[in-house]
Amino acid sequence: MRLIVLAVALGVSCSLAPIALVAQPSDKVYRIGVLERTPVAVNAANLEGFRQGLRELAQLKVDLILTRGTPAALAAKRATSSIPVVITGVGDPVGQGIIASLPRPGGNITGLSATVTEIYPKRVEILRELVPKATRIAALFNMGNPAIPRQWKEVETAARALGLQAHLLDVRKVDDLRPAFDAAVRQHVDALVVGLETLTLANAPLIVDLAAKHRLPAIYASSEFVSGLASYGVNYPDHYRRAATFADKIFKGAKPADLPVEQPTKLELMINLRTARALGLTIPRTVLLQVDQIVE
Repeated sequence: MRLIVLAVALGVSCSLAPIALVAQPSDKVYRIGVLERTPVAVNAANLEGFRQGLRELAQLKVDLILTRGTPAALAAKRATSSIPVVITGVGDPVGQGIIASLPRPGGNITGLSATVTEIYPKRVEILRELVPKATRIAALFNMGNPAIPRQWKEVETAARALGLQAHLLDVRKVDDLRPAFDAAVRQHVDALVVGLETLTLANAPLIVDLAAKHRLPAIYASSEFVSGLASYGVNYPDHYRRAATFADKIFKGAKPADLPVEQPTKLELMINLRTARALGLTIPRTVLLQVDQIVE
């Protein structure tokens, strides 16, 4: 019997801890190293999506690294030029030097781009529709992440186009979060865009609680912030499931260099009506027509 062992390394740690076994016909144990930026508990749905994709591939042979996010992908690139790497959740893999191009990534890395950077103007637009009287918005970003400065520029440009003032709340550690929300209040911020990366994901419940405490309507980048007002972005469980098809192709002989990096096929808008009511907001019809999931 062949066993596929899915192991997870948090952050950029090189130690791997097995967390699941998937039975397949054969007599060998294969291991996937998952270089992740997100705690296992927070990332459970995404990892299950990857496992499900593996179960559906009958003859999969596994010997690769799966990463999510820019820092993890860069770490994997520095760590090896021979082990195949399947990336997910990278906003700008070409701009960050992870791959040569989307159609021909080159080297040992391929996978899925999250087009995170390009989505931010749409998030600003949705936030403006949710809070039509807003004049000032803030972006809660970790500017220490190399992918984030471009995302902030996208928010700043989109806000300006809508006649909004944009303020940057730079948070680089958990102790920065509470002061950042206090600063937002002092700056009379009306609404908030929350970035998606290690710090914000690991502290999602705290960020959502702080937004509620300060009565700040916020839009997030993934459904992992399920109790927040709104999220718009990639369906990450689907993203991870598609990552399994890259594993299948690689282990059937394809070279990562020749596998085009895919962009998202599914972007989802989620609205939490309970949070909206608590904030005294009425969701406009223009937004409701775009909603993929409503949380009561």
